[in-house]
Amino acid sequence: MSARCGLGQDSHRFLPDGTSKPCMIGGVIFDDVPGFQANSDGDVVYHAICNAITSLTGVLVLGGIADELCLKKGITDSEVYLAKAMEALKGMQVTHVALAIEAKRPKVLPYIPKMRESIARVMHIQVGQVGITATTGEGLTDFGCGDGVQCLAILSVIG
Repeated sequence: MSARCGLGQDSHRFLPDGTSKPCMIGGVIFDDVPGFQANSDGDVVYHAICNAITSLTGVLVLGGIADELCLKKGITDSEVYLAKAMEALKGMQVTHVALAIEAKRPKVLPYIPKMRESIARVMHIQVGQVGITATTGEGLTDFGCGDGVQCLAILSVIG
């Protein structure tokens, strides 16, 4: 049995204030900001995890499976994309997922417990196997200036 790590990243800009699309991050709706410029719900956390899985499996989830689901079947829920990505891990067992979110807005910290629960549920792992940190980035990037949200993911597996 071998241990491996996958790395993923995703980011999206916010739609203009006042738009009706909800902001979804880590499977949780944030009511105080607009949704993301994306074909799907734009959940940067789920997308970063999907990209980390792709780095391990070579199976193109975003830009492949997700595009097929979104553009041809109208499925815009990133939870579905992450569930499909998990299927690509054939024989690999997730031991931990570490997430780093950069955003000036929304305030992520109060939602971290709900996000951890949501991620663990979709990935079929324990909440203790999901780690999330959040930073404003001190205004050094567009994310730190409040224009969008970025997420980095490291996925550890055995198998």
